[in-house]
Amino acid sequence: MAPDPDIGPSFSPTRKWVIALNVAFIITVVFGIVLMVNYLSRRHFVRLHVSTQSKVKLFPRTRNLLRSLTNSVQVTLYYDREDPFYATIAELLGEYQNANPRISLRVVDYRRDPGAAQLLRTNYTFLALRSAKNLIIFDGGEKRRKVIDGDELVKYATKQALVENRVEFTRKPTLFEGERAFTAALVAVTTPKPLRAFVLAGHGEHRIDSEDESMGYKKFADVLQTENYIQLETVSLMDTNHPPLADCNLLIIPGPLTRFEDAELEMIDQYLAQGGHLLALFNVLSIERGDTGLERVLTKWGVNVTPNIITDPENHAGEQDVIVATFSNHPLVSALAGNELRLHMILPRSIAKVRSRPSGADAASVEEVAFTGPRSYVRGDEHSGRHAYPLMVAVEKGGVKGVVTERGSMRMVVAGDSIFLANHQIESAANREFANMAANWLLDRPTLVEGIGPQNVTEYRLVMTNSQLQGAEWVLLAGMPGAVLLLGGIVWLRRRS
Repeated sequence: MAPDPDIGPSFSPTRKWVIALNVAFIITVVFGIVLMVNYLSRRHFVRLHVSTQSKVKLFPRTRNLLRSLTNSVQVTLYYDREDPFYATIAELLGEYQNANPRISLRVVDYRRDPGAAQLLRTNYTFLALRSAKNLIIFDGGEKRRKVIDGDELVKYATKQALVENRVEFTRKPTLFEGERAFTAALVAVTTPKPLRAFVLAGHGEHRIDSEDESMGYKKFADVLQTENYIQLETVSLMDTNHPPLADCNLLIIPGPLTRFEDAELEMIDQYLAQGGHLLALFNVLSIERGDTGLERVLTKWGVNVTPNIITDPENHAGEQDVIVATFSNHPLVSALAGNELRLHMILPRSIAKVRSRPSGADAASVEEVAFTGPRSYVRGDEHSGRHAYPLMVAVEKGGVKGVVTERGSMRMVVAGDSIFLANHQIESAANREFANMAANWLLDRPTLVEGIGPQNVTEYRLVMTNSQLQGAEWVLLAGMPGAVLLLGGIVWLRRRS
């Protein structure tokens, strides 16, 4: 039998190098794909909040603002990590950073890290004060800075409970307003200069510096100034020192009671014709005193301010109020309708569009946006026609040819009640959210139209009897470790056999 010939190597050196290079190339490609996926997932991802109790689910207004943000903002959390709300605040700010990488977050614990705290004080001298603790600093550069006191983000309530036949009072956290404050801070540090809103005075209007619960407008002023970075100024149209509406971004007429002078009405009409923005609120108390004259100007723009006070027998909480639950799909109120929110108005007048007004390309667009229920009637006349009455209108008209203005298109919101934005009533239903929406729609800031409400602080308490407690102890201290030991023993016995 002939011997087998010598068998040479299976692969030549050249083929070995080709295979090695091919394997290296494949590993490099796979590694590059993994890096690319991680990079993209870090910048482009979707977070789903399954729990309804999540503390970090951002409101639409915040998400819209973060999507439109192009400036870099440094957020510094100068906080004690042992504080009960530190984790909540840090987690919320982390959501802001995840939504927009231009927001950078750094945490300095002034108790545990005195070196970093001292370094931070060189940039922010106010941190040298003894009272400077638990602060959140938003820094947009160019001296645009907003400092928030973390202790003011939580609202507390005193509750009483019967413990062993005696009454004990405890202070419990009820509301967390972190997102409202943080989003307002972002607006402030990323806006070059505040817009100016003029609040009319001289005709019995609500005062923006008044803390009176029923008629004062201090909380409404805070909504505009603190949450929306709008500078407020009380003005009189009869001030002859300078044209009062020349640099006005938003004119607010909050519930006038007495009649305007003809010269004042002419200035308001001219302001609107030049692309002005007007929030007009009518007070029920003005009806018995006659027209203020503003009704005539609004009629020219297609708005019918009626003297009729509307009663809604199906939607009310008392004898003088109306709970408004029906809205159009207009951008001013679409968020209210979409989230099934309500307005709580007091003795509202019907505000409608002028039906017989001719339409045309140059005519303003008038839309009724808020309505009563279908069985409503004019107060004092229950036999009048029962149907849904409009309580508010939104008006818009494009820029006027030949008129140069920074205001853009003319916009107007007219409501048949002014008390619903007073200090006490603004906290009812979604009245505060509407104040945000109205101001920002009028100023054409669509990313800020929707409001932000406070988040409830939910307290969970586990109540167990002695026998249930002992059972839980046996499960945790004996049952779970015992199950692990038993499983390990079974594996050991099988391996021995």
